[in-house]
Amino acid sequence: MVRRFHVGAPSAGTRLDLFLTATCSDLSRSRIQKLIAEGAVLVGGAPARRAHVVRAGEEVSIEVPEPRRSVLEAEDIPLSILYEDEHLIAIDKPAGLVVHPAPGHASGTLVNALLHHVRDLAGIGGETRPGIVHRLDRDTSGVLLVAKTDRAHQLLSRQMRQRTLRKEYLALVAGVPKVRKGEVSLSVGRDPRDRKKMKAFRATEAEPPPGVRTARTLYEIEREWFAVGLTLLRCRLVTGRTHQIRVHLSASGLPIVGDPVYGRPSYARVRDAALKRRLTEFPRQALHAERVWFRHPATQEILEIVAPIPPDLATLFADIEAVAAP
Repeated sequence: MVRRFHVGAPSAGTRLDLFLTATCSDLSRSRIQKLIAEGAVLVGGAPARRAHVVRAGEEVSIEVPEPRRSVLEAEDIPLSILYEDEHLIAIDKPAGLVVHPAPGHASGTLVNALLHHVRDLAGIGGETRPGIVHRLDRDTSGVLLVAKTDRAHQLLSRQMRQRTLRKEYLALVAGVPKVRKGEVSLSVGRDPRDRKKMKAFRATEAEPPPGVRTARTLYEIEREWFAVGLTLLRCRLVTGRTHQIRVHLSASGLPIVGDPVYGRPSYARVRDAALKRRLTEFPRQALHAERVWFRHPATQEILEIVAPIPPDLATLFADIEAVAAP
């Protein structure tokens, strides 16, 4: 499809790629620059460079090829949609659902489900695929943002990098923090002894391995069951490292219930045998991405998306309350 524009006086003096980025709201600047490099952008009928400065009266055309069909298969997997418009969709991801296809998970993922459910994908990078803005571990539930257009993906990803997109999680941990509000500031990187795991590194440690990055997690007590030594924490990510909340809380002596990698608490204060068994056998980390705030990539409106507490966690909280209540 070829799009044609005439440069008006207000746009005169603008670099070509910036002019097209402002004009083609569904395409990211990087996508436009790629099309220019491929010769798909003409000014006055001739290929132009992205550094070309447009003049009033010039005709600019851009040929945008139809998005390539994704090599991934669409699958009819049920999805809980929290918000949707032509620019983005917010999913309430259940625990157990893998986000991206990968070795061992070639199908049955959130991306496969989105290809089936979302009918108006404009494409990301020239391919009809959803643009995952941020990821959640397989066994973490909650809000996950997905862009439908190249432009929306670019702008939401920029908010992630600039830390203006805010995410809050609920984490059920074994232990009680010493303060009601606190911060964990420990660098996070691959565990040199087990490359499948992440590790927290303190500033006093020896020279950390390559790839270790600074990380910050803010937390406050949402609910406290002191009698059984359990606490529900509200955590806010300042940075977004792999497994950050799980690693930070474990390193702080507050492992997340059900976490098979960084958890495994003893539940020493839990005297009720049934509750101890429930906690020990809980099948996934008790971590829920409850809400996200961000600026809408098209309207600039501040949106808050909230995912309700899933039934497995709600039932566990009720079981704890029944035992710990005075």
